[in-house]
Parts: sequence; structure tokens; C-alpha cells
Amino acid sequence: MDPPRRSSLSFRSLVLPFLFLLLIHGARSFYLPGVAPEDFDKGHPLMVKVNKLTSIKTQLPYSFYSLPFCRPKKILDSAENLGEVLRGDRIENSPYEFKMREPKMCKTLCHLIPDAKQTKDLKEKIADEYRVNMILDNLPVVVPLRRSEQDSTPVYQLGFHVGLKGHYSGSKEEKYFIHNHLAFTVKYHRDAETDLARIVGFEVKPFSVKHEYEGTWSENTRLTTCDPHSKHTVVNSNSPQEVEEKKEIIFTYDVEFQESDVKWASRWDTYLLMSDDQIHWFSIVNSLMIVLFLSGMVAMIMLRTLYRDISKYNELETQEEAQEETGWKLVHGDVFRPPSNSDMLCIYVGTGVQFLGMILVTMIFAILGFLSPSNRGGLMTAMLLLWVFMGLFAGYASSRLYKMFKGTEWKNIALRTAIVFPAIVFAIFFVLNALIWGQKSSGAVPFGTMFALVFLWFGISVPLVFVGAYIGFKKPAIEDPVKTNKIPRQIPEQAWYMNPAFSILIGGILPFGAVFIELFFILTSIWLNQFYYIFGFLFLVFIILIVTCAEITIVLCYFQLCSEDYLWWWRSYLTAGSSALYLFLYATFYFFTKLEITKLVSGALYFGYMLIVSYAFFVLTGTIGFYACFWFTRLIYSSVKID
Repeated sequence: MDPPRRSSLSFRSLVLPFLFLLLIHGARSFYLPGVAPEDFDKGHPLMVKVNKLTSIKTQLPYSFYSLPFCRPKKILDSAENLGEVLRGDRIENSPYEFKMREPKMCKTLCHLIPDAKQTKDLKEKIADEYRVNMILDNLPVVVPLRRSEQDSTPVYQLGFHVGLKGHYSGSKEEKYFIHNHLAFTVKYHRDAETDLARIVGFEVKPFSVKHEYEGTWSENTRLTTCDPHSKHTVVNSNSPQEVEEKKEIIFTYDVEFQESDVKWASRWDTYLLMSDDQIHWFSIVNSLMIVLFLSGMVAMIMLRTLYRDISKYNELETQEEAQEETGWKLVHGDVFRPPSNSDMLCIYVGTGVQFLGMILVTMIFAILGFLSPSNRGGLMTAMLLLWVFMGLFAGYASSRLYKMFKGTEWKNIALRTAIVFPAIVFAIFFVLNALIWGQKSSGAVPFGTMFALVFLWFGISVPLVFVGAYIGFKKPAIEDPVKTNKIPRQIPEQAWYMNPAFSILIGGILPFGAVFIELFFILTSIWLNQFYYIFGFLFLVFIILIVTCAEITIVLCYFQLCSEDYLWWWRSYLTAGSSALYLFLYATFYFFTKLEITKLVSGALYFGYMLIVSYAFFVLTGTIGFYACFWFTRLIYSSVKID
């Protein structure tokens, strides 16, 4: 079976069909395999690897060998990318021995007698519902679960639980039982001509069984509870293996091979299958209704301002009509007056441009399938690298705005653009990492990785911001369409609904409303250890978010100017950016309604990371709102002649 040939395909022939199918036919992401398929002969050894232990109750990953599991003679770490390390992945070899299409029954792995500390660790991990994650041919192990007896299609749980809590019949004392027997099922797709096979599925059913044997234990001891010679296999009716100090645990496993019609290129489909398409479409339709409503308002405003105010500028009107329709023209001498703290506005606008560029490029790559789940950590690595290289655009955007405000210290603004946002995020991240380190979790970022992050920041991002700022500052300054008066105009008393705080908070509701349904699925994938791979939907929602932020800011900016309040610079940024406040409030609601986190450290991690996400969302949406308002004000004031 020849591997698929990709070299002959042009970039255009890949991109156009994908974009068309994604955005028109169902807004789903495609999976372009991140690795070449591997063909296996019968009897070929298969490498089973173990990954971190994960729990949705603590959110703290641990290394597989932090628990008393069977170990190989020598533990070897797999090479990991930056994203994998930041995610807490620790991929290592295991003692499990598989051979292609050669089933095994009741293979004894090892015999352990846990001491007091090991028993305590096992009980803690079982109580916190930790799952074991394993990998075969780059596929994670899953436990098939049936939703109901009527529904034949299983749902897949990523990883299997270390054990379970329960009690014996007739007793109320809670006991801890370990899953010490694993029944693996390896699904493969066989080529009829060559008889070579490719792995397309990796499933497991965990059992807790108190193994029994005659005589004293040795490597050749035959078990009576599970014997391949007598075809006696483990079933649920077996007595479970209790976790107690000095009580022996015997680890065993079965391997079954099943031929499958699923082809290698489609092997991730079962993992990524989403059964709630209707909810996503409801989210899209809900968001589109908001966009249509806002678009109608913007169209009315544009017609009113540009058609009636400008085209009929010299027509005789009553004093009341003139005042109503031309309120925004009365502030033409102040509307482009530089705002207070203009330097900080330049910094945040530049950072927002950096974010916008990073997210757009990341999403395009994700839509085309280059950041598939098979490439663990690929999404995070790509986002970090793109953030670093988008520093060029951050410096350019901030220096262009800075020069328009008559600024001269472009090096100062470039340095602050490169440092302010990352420094705040890094400070929060450092505190959170110290908390994880204190819990001895594998999620703690090692010193070497921390050094690599600092190098990316100061070695690449900062110089690129300076290059962008230099290019931007060398360009001619953006000219204001109207002259600014020397003496600021007094702003009349505003109606209660035009109060800055009120209008800013109102402005953030609609952008958040456009994305909150999709936000639920994103939070679920992050915190409940599920796959999120519907970037087609996400891209549509992101476009709707951009349009919504732009339109709500333009509408509120117009009302503000009509009431003769010309302080629109910061308000336009904060109006769209306030959606981040609602995002954080929703994250708080999600924490108390959907998650079962009880530990203080885990709660601090959740709110710390969601604070970083909300801060980033504020910068992104604020920049979109600012540029929309900036374009709108320049458009309307350049289209009218001022006496």
C-alpha cells in the first residue's frame, strides 16, 4: 500500500476545495494526517506508550510512573514539542508488549506489594478520578461507553480511570479498587494485496480483579482467575482488587485484534465525531441574527449621516431638525484631539493587532487540518510562535498611531508594546506555575522551557516589535480629515444612558452573546478533557465576533458624537473590550455549575488561566472596536465640508 502522495498537489488545489467544503457544506474541520501512515506485518512489535495521568477534578497532571505501576527495565522519555510540555504531557515507554495481529490472553505484567506511601497515592488518585492515558501508533486509548441500550453508537472516554470507589454488599465502609486488568482492542485496516495492516483504533476495557494462584508467587506462576491455557478470561463478576497496604496487586492484560473497514486517513473520525451539530448551527443562527440587527442599524446611520447630513448639507431645515441631525458635526474641531494616556492606547492597539494576526493565521491552519489532534501540542506551539512573529505588526500598528498623536519617542513606545501585555501574562503564569510545582505535578513548566519562552519573548518578539515600529514610524503621519481647535470644547451634560460606564457595559453584551454558545464547547474541551476540532464553526463565529464588535462600537460611537461628546478614543476600545468582563463572569458561572473542582490550588489555576484568557479577549475585541470607530469617524468627517 503506497503512502498518500501530497507533493504533486498545489497549494491552491488544497486550499480552495477545503475552504469551500468547510464554510459552505458544514463548517467542519478536515484532518490532514500529521504523520505518515505506518504499515505493520503480522507479528511486528507495536510500541505502547504511556502519557500523563489527568483528572477533571484537580486539573493537575501527573507522570504515569508517579504511581506504583509496572515499569519497563529502562524508562525512556519521548521527544516533546513546546506545546506538549506546556500541556503537561509526559510521554514514556511502557512494559506492555503487543505484536501485530497476535492476540494475547491474560498476560501477566508484574506483581507489586504497595507500601504505605504508594497505597496513599493510589487512594488519592482514585478519589480524584484520575485517568490513565496511553498511546499506540499516535492514537490515544479510549474507553467505549454506551449512552443507552437503544443507542448502538458508543461515545468515547479519553483514557481509563486508575480505579474506582465502592463498598462490598452488606457493608457501608468505602473501599478503593484498582483497575489491574486491561482488555485492549486494537483495530486495524488490512490491505488485501500486501497483507500489511495499519492501526485505526485503540480501545480498552478496564477491570478490577483480585487474582488468585496456587502456591507461592514466581514469574512462571499460573493464575486461577485468568488463564490463557484454559481460556479462562476476566469478567465483571470476579472479586475486585482492593487497594491496601502490603496487599499484593497482580497486573495483567489481554490484547485482541479486530479488522476494521475504517481507513487510516479516517481513523480520527470516531474520536472527533460531534453529535451536537444542531447546537452549533443554533449558535451560528443566533449570532447572525445579532449581526443582521446591528448591520441594519449601521446601514441606517450611514444613510442618515452620509446621505441626509452630507448630501443635503445646505438645504434649509428647521432649527430642531438641524440640531438633531448635525449634532456630530458640532464637535468636528475636537473629535481628533489626542486622548489622555494616548501612549497606553497605542500599546494596547498594537497588542490587539498582534492577537488578531495570530488568531486568524492559527485558525486558517487549523481549518486546513494542519493542527490536528494527532499533532499533540501543535496548536499551542503554533499559537506561541505566531504570537512571537506577529510582533512585527504590533510594533507597526502602535508606532503609526503614536506618530498620529504627534509622539516622537518611538523606541519607548516599541519597548512598552513588546513588554506590557506579555509581562502581565508571564507574571500570572509564573505564580500559577509555582502553585503547580508545589503540588509536584508534571504540569509544572521546567526551567529549560521557561528559559525558551523568555528567549522567544526577548530574543525574537521584542526585536520584531522594534523593526515594525521603525517601519511604521518612518511612514508619513496619518493626517486628520479636519483641523483640531486649540481650545477644547466643553462637553454638555449627558443623558443617563450616555454615561460612559453604562454605555461601555452595554456595548460588551452583544459581542459576548455572539460567541457564548461556542465558548461553552471550548471550555468543555479545555477543562473536561474532551476533543475540540470544529474549527470551521469556530472560524464562522470568529468572523461574526469581528463584525459584531465593529458594528456595536460604530453605533454607540455615533450616538456619543451626536450628543456632542467627542471623547471616543478610549470609549471605543472599552466598549467592545467590555465583552471580556462577561466572558470572565460566564467562566465563573461555568466553574460552579459544570466543574467538580474542590481543591483550592485547582480553583486558583482555573481562575488564573481564565483571567489570562479574558485579558487577551479584552485586548482583541477592544482593538477591533477601536479600528472600526477610527474608520467610521474618519469617513464621516472627511465627507463633509466644515465652515
